[in-house]
Amino acid sequence: MDLGIGGKKAIVCASSRGLGKGCAIALAEANVQVTINGRDVNALEKAAAEILGRTGAHVGIVVADVTTADGRSKLLRACPDPDILVNNAGGPPPGDFRNWDRETWMAAIDANMLTPIDLIRLTLDGMISRRFGRIINVTSAAVKAPIAILGLSNAARTGLTGFVAGLARESVKNNVTINNLLPGLFDTDRRAAIIDAAARASGRTTADERHHQADQTPAKRFGTIEEFGAACAFLCGAQAGFITGQNFLLDGGAFPGTL
Repeated sequence: MDLGIGGKKAIVCASSRGLGKGCAIALAEANVQVTINGRDVNALEKAAAEILGRTGAHVGIVVADVTTADGRSKLLRACPDPDILVNNAGGPPPGDFRNWDRETWMAAIDANMLTPIDLIRLTLDGMISRRFGRIINVTSAAVKAPIAILGLSNAARTGLTGFVAGLARESVKNNVTINNLLPGLFDTDRRAAIIDAAARASGRTTADERHHQADQTPAKRFGTIEEFGAACAFLCGAQAGFITGQNFLLDGGAFPGTL
């Protein structure tokens, strides 16, 4: 399927690995000019080489922490007029809310709510003036089904969801859509680290723990970054202009609700 976005320019945040990289790969396959971002130059160069090998596309690299104003400025200097923005950031740590002080709360809110809002602020009007824009926020399945030990993530990502719900219905008349992707269990480096930690705590082997966690989804497996990226690319496509303000759950059927 031709998504009709060949030649468009995209910023994909936190894309040196994992779900962000999956989005960058899929957009590059759609002939989008992609700029990837992360804090580790070696990981970024490795991701860029992988994308080139898989798609034949050269991608721009920006080494920056987008949770800082300087990092966001650096990213937008490299790609000043993006047609597509994929907001993504690592989630805050789990824990007990009794142990979280104001500084901990503000770090989570800044990274997972205020940073994407600021990037939207910096790019939205340009998209409106060009009458094309696609903004994707990578949030979490915890927005739909909160997880007690992920209170920081629950709060910050749900705050972002609430904010964009209204904005998405204002910008769509200018062919600028804003949607959210809510990942469940995906086969990423972060998942591998979680599996290793859980295996040590439970006494299971890593292989057994991996099977145990994958078995928690009706699909009986983890999602792949390619599947996630394909969903992202479709929502960025020209054909998706009538879809806005939506939360797409990618969890292998784990959420038990009807709606």
